[in-house]
Amino acid sequence: MERRQPRILLFGSKGQVGFELARTLARLGDVEEVDRARLDLTDFNAVRRAVRDAAPEVIVNAAAYTQVEKAESERVLAFRINGEAPEVLAAEAARSKALLVHFSTDYVFDGSETRPYREDDVTDPGTAYGASKLAGDIAILGSDASAYIFRVAWVYSRRGHNFLNTISRLARERDQLRVVADQHGSPTCATAIADATTLAIDQWLTSRRADKPSPPRGVYHMSSPDHTTWHAFAEAIVARMDLPEGQPRPRVIPISSSEYPSQVARPLWTVLDSRKLLEKFGLALAPWKSQLAQCGA
Repeated sequence: MERRQPRILLFGSKGQVGFELARTLARLGDVEEVDRARLDLTDFNAVRRAVRDAAPEVIVNAAAYTQVEKAESERVLAFRINGEAPEVLAAEAARSKALLVHFSTDYVFDGSETRPYREDDVTDPGTAYGASKLAGDIAILGSDASAYIFRVAWVYSRRGHNFLNTISRLARERDQLRVVADQHGSPTCATAIADATTLAIDQWLTSRRADKPSPPRGVYHMSSPDHTTWHAFAEAIVARMDLPEGQPRPRVIPISSSEYPSQVARPLWTVLDSRKLLEKFGLALAPWKSQLAQCGA
Protein backbone atom coordinates (compact mmCIF):
# COMPACT_ATOMS: atom_id res chain seq x y z
CA MET A 1 0.00 0.00 0.00
CA GLU A 2 1.34 3.45 -0.91
CA ARG A 3 2.33 5.49 2.11
CA ARG A 4 0.35 8.71 2.62
CA GLN A 5 2.31 11.90 2.18
CA PRO A 6 2.68 13.83 5.45
CA ARG A 7 0.58 16.99 5.63
CA ILE A 8 2.43 20.18 6.58
CA LEU A 9 0.69 23.42 7.57
CA LEU A 10 2.89 26.47 6.94
CA PHE A 11 2.05 29.84 8.49
CA GLY A 12 3.76 32.94 7.07
CA SER A 13 4.33 31.49 3.63
CA LYS A 14 4.89 34.89 1.99
CA GLY A 15 7.67 36.04 4.33
CA GLN A 16 11.39 35.68 3.72
CA VAL A 17 11.80 32.30 5.41
CA GLY A 18 8.25 31.15 4.74
CA PHE A 19 8.58 31.67 0.99
CA GLU A 20 11.68 29.45 0.92
CA LEU A 21 10.05 26.88 3.19
CA ALA A 22 7.10 26.55 0.82
CA ARG A 23 9.61 25.33 -1.76
CA THR A 24 11.75 23.07 0.44
CA LEU A 25 8.94 21.50 2.47
CA ALA A 26 7.26 20.32 -0.72
CA ARG A 27 10.00 17.67 -0.84
CA LEU A 28 8.56 16.10 2.30
CA GLY A 29 4.82 16.12 1.74
CA ASP A 30 1.69 18.11 0.99
CA VAL A 31 2.14 21.71 2.09
CA GLU A 32 -0.82 23.93 2.90
CA GLU A 33 0.21 27.58 2.93
CA VAL A 34 -1.30 30.26 5.15
CA ASP A 35 -0.42 33.94 4.87
CA ARG A 36 -1.72 37.25 6.22
CA ALA A 37 -4.17 37.66 3.34
CA ARG A 38 -5.85 34.40 4.32
CA LEU A 39 -5.67 34.46 8.10
CA ASP A 40 -5.20 37.05 10.83
CA LEU A 41 -2.89 35.53 13.46
CA THR A 42 -4.54 37.65 16.15
CA ASP A 43 -7.83 35.80 15.51
CA PHE A 44 -7.04 32.79 17.66
CA ASN A 45 -10.28 30.98 16.87
CA ALA A 46 -9.41 31.20 13.18
CA VAL A 47 -5.92 29.88 13.94
CA ARG A 48 -7.43 26.90 15.77
CA ARG A 49 -9.84 26.22 12.89
CA ALA A 50 -7.01 26.37 10.35
CA VAL A 51 -5.05 23.73 12.26
CA ARG A 52 -8.03 21.45 12.86
CA ASP A 53 -9.22 21.70 9.25
CA ALA A 54 -5.76 20.85 7.91
CA ALA A 55 -5.09 18.04 10.42
CA PRO A 56 -1.32 18.30 9.80
CA GLU A 57 1.48 16.11 11.07
CA VAL A 58 3.73 19.17 11.13
CA ILE A 59 2.90 22.82 11.87
CA VAL A 60 5.54 25.33 10.81
CA ASN A 61 5.19 28.89 12.09
CA ALA A 62 7.27 31.27 10.00
CA ALA A 63 4.90 34.17 10.66
CA ALA A 64 5.94 36.94 13.02
CA TYR A 65 5.69 40.62 13.84
CA THR A 66 9.22 41.76 12.91
CA GLN A 67 9.14 45.56 12.93
CA VAL A 68 11.59 46.22 15.75
CA GLU A 69 11.00 49.95 16.10
CA LYS A 70 7.22 49.93 15.61
CA ALA A 71 6.90 47.18 18.23
CA GLU A 72 7.69 49.77 20.91
CA SER A 73 4.43 51.59 20.10
CA GLU A 74 2.52 48.48 18.97
CA ARG A 75 3.51 46.32 21.89
CA VAL A 76 0.08 44.69 22.31
CA LEU A 77 -0.04 43.67 18.65
CA ALA A 78 3.54 42.36 18.74
CA PHE A 79 2.78 40.23 21.79
CA ARG A 80 -0.43 38.84 20.29
CA ILE A 81 1.36 37.72 17.12
CA ASN A 82 4.73 36.72 18.58
CA GLY A 83 3.71 35.57 22.04
CA GLU A 84 0.07 34.48 22.15
CA ALA A 85 -0.42 33.00 18.66
CA PRO A 86 2.49 30.54 19.18
CA GLU A 87 0.87 29.49 22.45
CA VAL A 88 -2.34 28.66 20.54
CA LEU A 89 -0.36 26.72 17.94
CA ALA A 90 1.47 24.80 20.67
CA ALA A 91 -1.82 23.83 22.29
CA GLU A 92 -3.17 22.63 18.94
CA ALA A 93 0.03 20.71 18.20
CA ALA A 94 -0.18 18.99 21.58
CA ARG A 95 -3.86 18.16 21.05
CA SER A 96 -3.22 16.55 17.66
CA LYS A 97 0.25 15.14 18.43
CA ALA A 98 1.74 17.17 15.57
CA LEU A 99 5.24 18.61 15.49
CA LEU A 100 5.43 22.39 15.92
CA VAL A 101 8.39 24.22 14.35
CA HIS A 102 8.71 27.85 15.36
CA PHE A 103 11.30 30.55 14.64
CA SER A 104 12.68 32.82 17.33
CA THR A 105 15.32 35.54 17.30
CA ASP A 106 18.74 36.58 18.56
CA TYR A 107 17.03 39.64 20.06
CA VAL A 108 15.96 37.61 23.10
CA PHE A 109 19.47 38.38 24.42
CA ASP A 110 20.59 41.75 25.76
CA GLY A 111 23.83 41.86 23.76
CA SER A 112 26.17 42.25 26.73
CA GLU A 113 28.03 38.98 26.13
CA THR A 114 31.39 38.70 24.34
CA ARG A 115 31.14 35.05 23.26
CA PRO A 116 28.48 33.36 21.13
CA TYR A 117 25.22 32.84 23.00
CA ARG A 118 24.20 29.28 23.81
CA GLU A 119 20.62 28.06 24.06
CA ASP A 120 20.76 27.87 27.87
CA ASP A 121 22.16 31.38 28.38
CA VAL A 122 20.03 33.86 30.29
CA THR A 123 17.60 35.79 28.10
CA ASP A 124 17.00 39.47 28.78
CA PRO A 125 15.60 41.28 25.74
CA GLY A 126 15.98 45.04 25.64
CA THR A 127 13.26 45.65 23.04
CA ALA A 128 9.53 45.04 22.87
CA TYR A 129 10.13 42.93 19.78
CA GLY A 130 12.63 40.71 21.59
CA ALA A 131 10.36 40.44 24.63
CA SER A 132 7.39 39.43 22.46
CA LYS A 133 9.42 36.71 20.74
CA LEU A 134 10.69 35.43 24.08
CA ALA A 135 7.08 35.22 25.30
CA GLY A 136 6.37 32.89 22.40
CA ASP A 137 9.39 30.74 23.23
CA ILE A 138 8.33 30.44 26.86
CA ALA A 139 4.74 29.57 25.94
CA ILE A 140 5.81 26.81 23.58
CA LEU A 141 8.35 25.35 26.00
CA GLY A 142 5.70 25.37 28.72
CA SER A 143 3.29 23.37 26.59
CA ASP A 144 3.10 19.62 26.01
CA ALA A 145 3.81 20.01 22.30
CA SER A 146 6.61 18.27 20.45
CA ALA A 147 8.30 21.46 19.35
CA TYR A 148 11.51 22.76 17.85
CA ILE A 149 12.26 26.44 18.31
CA PHE A 150 14.94 27.61 15.88
CA ARG A 151 16.51 30.93 16.86
CA VAL A 152 17.75 32.74 13.77
CA ALA A 153 19.68 35.98 13.30
CA TRP A 154 20.19 38.77 10.79
CA VAL A 155 17.94 37.06 8.24
CA TYR A 156 18.07 38.23 4.65
CA SER A 157 17.00 37.12 1.17
CA ARG A 158 16.34 38.52 -2.27
CA ARG A 159 12.71 39.11 -1.25
CA GLY A 160 11.16 41.76 0.92
CA HIS A 161 12.60 44.41 3.20
CA ASN A 162 15.97 43.39 4.61
CA PHE A 163 19.57 44.53 4.91
CA LEU A 164 20.75 42.92 1.66
CA ASN A 165 18.09 44.58 -0.45
CA THR A 166 18.42 47.93 1.31
CA ILE A 167 22.19 48.09 0.84
CA SER A 168 21.87 46.90 -2.77
CA ARG A 169 19.39 49.71 -3.49
CA LEU A 170 21.32 52.44 -1.72
CA ALA A 171 24.60 51.42 -3.36
CA ARG A 172 23.06 52.31 -6.73
CA GLU A 173 21.82 55.68 -5.49
CA ARG A 174 24.66 57.06 -3.34
CA ASP A 175 28.41 57.52 -3.48
CA GLN A 176 28.83 56.63 0.19
CA LEU A 177 27.01 54.57 2.79
CA ARG A 178 27.25 55.08 6.54
CA VAL A 179 26.80 51.72 8.30
CA VAL A 180 26.98 50.71 11.96
CA ALA A 181 30.25 48.96 12.78
CA ASP A 182 29.86 48.12 16.50
CA GLN A 183 26.96 45.64 16.30
CA HIS A 184 28.03 42.01 15.86
CA GLY A 185 25.91 39.15 14.56
CA SER A 186 25.67 36.25 12.15
CA PRO A 187 24.05 37.07 8.78
CA THR A 188 21.91 34.11 7.73
CA CYS A 189 20.24 33.61 4.36
CA ALA A 190 16.58 32.54 4.36
CA THR A 191 17.37 29.73 1.93
CA ALA A 192 19.90 28.24 4.36
CA ILE A 193 17.35 28.39 7.18
CA ALA A 194 14.69 26.72 5.03
CA ASP A 195 17.04 23.98 3.89
CA ALA A 196 18.21 23.17 7.44
CA THR A 197 14.66 23.32 8.83
CA THR A 198 13.41 20.91 6.17
CA LEU A 199 16.20 18.45 6.97
CA ALA A 200 15.35 18.68 10.67
CA ILE A 201 11.65 18.03 10.01
CA ASP A 202 12.57 15.11 7.76
CA GLN A 203 14.51 13.58 10.66
CA TRP A 204 11.49 13.92 12.95
CA LEU A 205 9.14 12.38 10.37
CA THR A 206 11.56 9.52 9.69
CA SER A 207 11.94 8.80 13.41
CA ARG A 208 8.18 8.89 13.89
CA ARG A 209 7.53 6.45 11.05
CA ALA A 210 10.19 4.08 12.43
CA ASP A 211 8.93 4.54 16.01
CA LYS A 212 12.39 5.67 17.08
CA PRO A 213 13.49 8.62 19.25
CA SER A 214 13.82 11.92 17.41
CA PRO A 215 16.12 14.82 18.35
CA PRO A 216 14.83 16.27 21.61
CA ARG A 217 12.29 19.10 21.67
CA GLY A 218 13.50 22.52 22.67
CA VAL A 219 15.48 25.54 21.49
CA TYR A 220 18.19 25.32 18.84
CA HIS A 221 20.27 28.15 17.45
CA MET A 222 20.35 28.18 13.66
CA SER A 223 22.74 30.72 12.16
CA SER A 224 26.02 30.96 10.32
CA PRO A 225 28.95 29.62 12.40
CA ASP A 226 30.96 32.84 12.13
CA HIS A 227 30.04 36.47 12.67
CA THR A 228 30.65 39.99 11.44
CA THR A 229 29.37 43.57 11.77
CA TRP A 230 26.72 45.37 9.76
CA HIS A 231 29.52 47.48 8.25
CA ALA A 232 31.56 44.48 7.08
CA PHE A 233 28.38 42.80 5.84
CA ALA A 234 27.57 45.91 3.79
CA GLU A 235 31.11 46.00 2.38
CA ALA A 236 30.77 42.38 1.26
CA ILE A 237 27.42 43.10 -0.40
CA VAL A 238 28.75 46.14 -2.25
CA ALA A 239 31.88 44.27 -3.36
CA ARG A 240 29.75 41.57 -5.03
CA MET A 241 27.33 43.89 -6.80
CA ASP A 242 27.09 44.23 -10.57
CA LEU A 243 26.94 47.98 -11.05
CA PRO A 244 26.38 49.81 -14.35
CA GLU A 245 29.54 50.29 -16.37
CA GLY A 246 31.43 53.35 -15.20
CA GLN A 247 29.56 53.65 -11.88
CA PRO A 248 32.02 53.58 -8.98
CA ARG A 249 31.27 51.49 -5.92
CA PRO A 250 30.19 53.62 -2.98
CA ARG A 251 32.45 54.02 0.04
CA VAL A 252 31.12 52.16 3.07
CA ILE A 253 31.91 54.31 6.08
CA PRO A 254 31.87 52.80 9.59
CA ILE A 255 29.84 54.59 12.25
CA SER A 256 28.84 53.82 15.84
CA SER A 257 25.36 52.85 16.96
CA SER A 258 25.04 56.23 18.67
CA GLU A 259 25.49 57.92 15.28
CA TYR A 260 22.66 55.95 13.68
CA PRO A 261 19.17 57.42 14.20
CA SER A 262 16.97 54.83 15.87
CA GLN A 263 14.17 54.81 18.41
CA VAL A 264 15.42 51.48 19.76
CA ALA A 265 18.77 50.61 21.32
CA ARG A 266 19.70 47.45 19.46
CA PRO A 267 21.96 44.86 21.11
CA LEU A 268 25.65 45.18 20.26
CA TRP A 269 26.36 41.44 20.29
CA THR A 270 23.87 38.75 19.28
CA VAL A 271 26.21 36.10 17.88
CA LEU A 272 24.65 32.64 18.28
CA ASP A 273 26.42 29.37 19.04
CA SER A 274 24.80 26.73 16.79
CA ARG A 275 26.79 23.69 17.93
CA LYS A 276 23.73 22.09 19.54
CA LEU A 277 22.08 21.93 16.11
CA LEU A 278 25.11 20.03 14.83
CA GLU A 279 25.25 17.73 17.85
CA LYS A 280 21.56 16.74 17.84
CA PHE A 281 20.63 16.98 14.15
CA GLY A 282 24.01 16.76 12.41
CA LEU A 283 23.22 20.09 10.72
CA ALA A 284 25.54 23.05 10.23
CA LEU A 285 24.99 26.16 8.14
CA ALA A 286 27.72 27.55 5.87
CA PRO A 287 29.85 30.57 6.86
CA TRP A 288 28.14 33.88 6.23
CA LYS A 289 30.20 34.84 3.18
CA SER A 290 29.44 31.49 1.55
CA GLN A 291 25.75 31.99 2.26
CA LEU A 292 25.90 35.47 0.72
CA ALA A 293 27.36 34.00 -2.47
CA GLN A 294 24.78 31.21 -2.55
CA CYS A 295 21.98 33.73 -2.01
CA GLY A 296 22.78 35.26 -5.38
CA ALA A 297 24.35 38.38 -3.95
